[in-house]
Amino acid sequence: MTGIYIHIPFCKQACNYCNFHFSTSLRLKEEFIAALTTEIYLSTKTGFIKDSKVQTLYFGGGTPSILDKEDLQLIFSSLKKYFVIADKAEITLEANPDDISIEKLQLWKKLGINRLSVGIQSFSEAELIWMNRAHTAADSLKCIDEIIEAGFTDFSIDLIYGSPLLSNTEWKKTIALVIDKNIPHISCYALTVEPKTALEKQIRNKTKVPVDAEKQAEQFIILTTMLQQAGYEHYEISNFAKPDFRSKHNSSYWQGKPYYGFGPSAHSFNGIARRWNIANNALYIQSLKNNIIPFEEEQLTGVQQLNEYIMTSLRTMEGISLDVAAEKFGEENKNTLLLKSKKWLVDGKMIHQPPALVLSDEGRLFADGIAADLFF
Repeated sequence: MTGIYIHIPFCKQACNYCNFHFSTSLRLKEEFIAALTTEIYLSTKTGFIKDSKVQTLYFGGGTPSILDKEDLQLIFSSLKKYFVIADKAEITLEANPDDISIEKLQLWKKLGINRLSVGIQSFSEAELIWMNRAHTAADSLKCIDEIIEAGFTDFSIDLIYGSPLLSNTEWKKTIALVIDKNIPHISCYALTVEPKTALEKQIRNKTKVPVDAEKQAEQFIILTTMLQQAGYEHYEISNFAKPDFRSKHNSSYWQGKPYYGFGPSAHSFNGIARRWNIANNALYIQSLKNNIIPFEEEQLTGVQQLNEYIMTSLRTMEGISLDVAAEKFGEENKNTLLLKSKKWLVDGKMIHQPPALVLSDEGRLFADGIAADLFF
């Protein structure tokens, strides 16, 4: 079984922190849909991934909820023509609160979409304005009620913590609201100042206050404590789920399963190589008019594959399986990995739960640094 990610590179407006590939102009939307369906067809000819049965399908962006009925129908028609979508496949659509209505929700359900990932980010009007989000705090609350009313039982919301406007008290209120609404899945991310974003420029020009790393750490601990006490699994550094509501698609990334990525800037992976498409809408469209998928490819060495396994699995609650490390990468590498982890085990930031190495609660705050230290 494989997964498919489809990148929809359009947004109504640019959030100041975002460094994903997108355009705020819809001028090329029709040409993009045509190019996307061509890429879907051509991908089946490359042999990059042998398995044509799809277990998970994820529409990301950008803002996929900006697409209309005809756009989505064309994409689904193309996918079903060249791939076998499993009967119980998880099909996720990222949506912004201001795009959600009962009518759209009913349409999405009819098309086969059975999971939503909603970019709420905050329930505070002041924070949403600070981030330059397109929706309001009222939209955030209203869309959750509409999703439940429309019969979606599997959905997730995104939240951002650590902004200069978010106090610990307000953050606790936000988490309490999420728990009260019984939202099945939450993805939470610390506000990150990425290079070449509007936020980075605003902070550099001193029109916005820099983020406070210490406060972000405090809010991460508040988050994990409250959600775990409420029965959520902290199954990946940034992801929390009620039992049986983990994201199957994102879990497949962390488990190293193969997936196709369609659309500009999308990545594909088959276990031993990764590909990434050009991050330019016009060039993507032009290339596919000539029946050429505009991608670059990297063949992964054994060491790169091992490091990839360390990086992705360490972020999960199951951690790094030493059995898997030995089976895939050899007994010697497994022993070296155990030796490399010793200082983190002594320090209490990692725990040895045979056959796995997992991060402790404190260790999750240092996940990226620990992973980098374990690399070969």
